[in-house]
Amino acid sequence: MSERSTKLVEEALALPREERAELVDRLLTSLDVSPDQRIDELWAQEAEDRLDAFEQDEIKAVSAKQAFDAARGVKR
Repeated sequence: MSERSTKLVEEALALPREERAELVDRLLTSLDVSPDQRIDELWAQEAEDRLDAFEQDEIKAVSAKQAFDAARGVKR
């Protein structure tokens, strides 16, 4: 760890508990470029695309029962 980092850690440890927790949260958030975040972004885009297609009558809605039956391979 660099001298600067060591000094920052010492200063951070001197903070009250709540402020240390906030600092930890902000630092961890700054590192969060996880695959999960990218997956969430992709699913959000997929949902938007499907809604747009529905609103433009490119796809039709089905009931939850129909969707689950189709997923289970149930024929009608």
